[in-house]
This record gives sequence, structure tokens and C-alpha cells, in this order.
Amino acid sequence: MVTTGRVSESREVRRSNETLIRYSISGPAEGPTVILVHGWACSRADFDALSGFLPGRYRVIAVDLAEHGESRSARDDWTIEEFAHDVAEVLDAESVAECVVVGHSLGGAVAVEVGRLCPGTVRHIVALDALHYLFLFGAMDQEQAEGLLQPLRDDFAGLVRNMVEAGSPPDTDSALKEAHFEKMVAVRQPAGTRAFEGLVAWDMENALADVKQPITVFGVRELVTQEALDRFEGRIDVVLVDLGSHHFLVEAPEGTAELIAGVMSA
Repeated sequence: MVTTGRVSESREVRRSNETLIRYSISGPAEGPTVILVHGWACSRADFDALSGFLPGRYRVIAVDLAEHGESRSARDDWTIEEFAHDVAEVLDAESVAECVVVGHSLGGAVAVEVGRLCPGTVRHIVALDALHYLFLFGAMDQEQAEGLLQPLRDDFAGLVRNMVEAGSPPDTDSALKEAHFEKMVAVRQPAGTRAFEGLVAWDMENALADVKQPITVFGVRELVTQEALDRFEGRIDVVLVDLGSHHFLVEAPEGTAELIAGVMSA
């Protein structure tokens, strides 16, 4: 795939007095639209290289969720559902009639909620190494969930480091892991901590039961368990990929763009 040399324009939409959402948009207004939603403690900058590999006829919108990247918010609600409203506000501002929503990691959960919130607009949901591990959270009782979240509050940097390691196959370059860590550990607080809490609390099974759109998960082969494949069988199309770590969209932008374009053209 050849890069399009697309030029993005930065725009913003205000949800309320305390939430300003910034996003990038490029491509023709009448083109097929793809919405890109970043992962936890990341930003829309993760899609900069990838966007350049998407066909020039696509309208590409990459969103910074509240208190990530250039977006700002003083709100108290950090649920996945509230992040979905951030994205829905952008869809409304840009008069998007139909789109594919692509989400990485936490953004995959947000993409599902956007599909549930905007069933007449979202035609397909794509999750980049997302969803396949979240059923573990749903199986936790309150005490177990608190045990998972306590390290987040006690040693945020340590938890981020552990998450980067857990999402990295053994042959992942150490410099790449360090770059992912440095980016994520710098997320603004309390959004970083509260967003993770919101992800753990998200009821994925209830959300998946509601959405009617097809869902495709592109999961890192070495990170997707057989249990996840069994749970999703017949409900979600899980495609195993060998493009890098949990952050493969950054590490292999061209290959990831080809995956997205394949869904867009289906």
C-alpha cells in the first residue's frame, strides 16, 4: 500500500463547559468514513503514520478522548460509556451518516459503546488487540477487582510497566517497549487512573448483547488465548495477526492500515 500523503486538519467540539474534544480529520467529506479511537493512556497521535497508509478516498477522523492527547475535561465520569459520548459528539459535529469505528485497547471497548449509542451510523466495529482479554474483568467479584486496581493507585508507573511487558511478545524490541511506557506513564491524572477503573467496571457481555453491528477483532497471535476464541465463537470475528506487540498499530502502521481497509471495503 502506498502512502496517501494525506493532510489532517485539527478541529474541536465542546460537549459541555468542562469537556473539549480535539480531533484530526482528513480526506473528502463524501468519502467512506473511518473513526479511529486510541487506547488507554495514549492519544490520536498513535494513528498518525497509519492514517497516511489509508486510501486517499477515505475520510479519516482520529479522536483524542477526554483528558488524553489535546482534549481537556474536568468531569467526574470516566466510564467507557462516557468516552463513547465523546466520540458520538464528533460524529454529530461532522454530520457522519455512516462509518466504521476502529478502537485500540480501551478504544475497542469505546468503539463497541459507540456502536451501541449510534446504531444507525456505525456499520462495523473493529477492535485492535482489544476485547479478547476483558472477559477476565467480568468474572471478578468486587474484592478481586479492588485487588487488581490497588496497584494502579499505589504504583501507577509500575503498573504501566507491567502492562507494556504483558502486551509484548518475547521478541519485542526493548526500545519499543520503553517508548510505549514513556508515552503511557505521562497520561494526565486523574483521567489515567479513572479510565482504567472504568474499563475494569465496563460490562462487556451486556454491551456485546446489545450491539447489532459485526465486530472484527485483530488480535496479537501470542496474546489471544483459546478461552477467548471459544467465548467469542459465533459472535465476533477474531483474526490473529503477527504485526508486533499490543501496540502494533504504531509498530506496523502499513500492515494495520491494510487490515482496516479490508474491513472498509467489505
